[in-house]
Amino acid sequence: QVRLVEAGGGLVQPGGSLRLTCIPSRSIMNIAMGWYRQAPGKQRELVAHILSDGATNYAASVKGRFTISRDDARNTVYLQMDSLKPEDTAVYYCNGDIWTNNWGQGTQVTVSS
Repeated sequence: QVRLVEAGGGLVQPGGSLRLTCIPSRSIMNIAMGWYRQAPGKQRELVAHILSDGATNYAASVKGRFTISRDDARNTVYLQMDSLKPEDTAVYYCNGDIWTNNWGQGTQVTVSS
């Protein structure tokens, strides 16, 4: 069973930036990874995705503002979030496409003035 540790969340003002990190207990090599978020009263949604070759895609709501990246040598996946909006407030989770029966604790992102 994979263990997923997300970090880097916090309170930020609108227009600000945060960088989230994800360190799974299993290797991410050759595994597609994603960042998800869940806001109160909403379903969990995929916001950013990255294949093992580096190809990415994003939810329309974050496109142009968020950047997903990976460093396989550090076994880490990142989410750079810029131009944050209050509607980005949520708990953010990472996961691998083959591991989605397991979830970590997530990291809280709150965008508020």
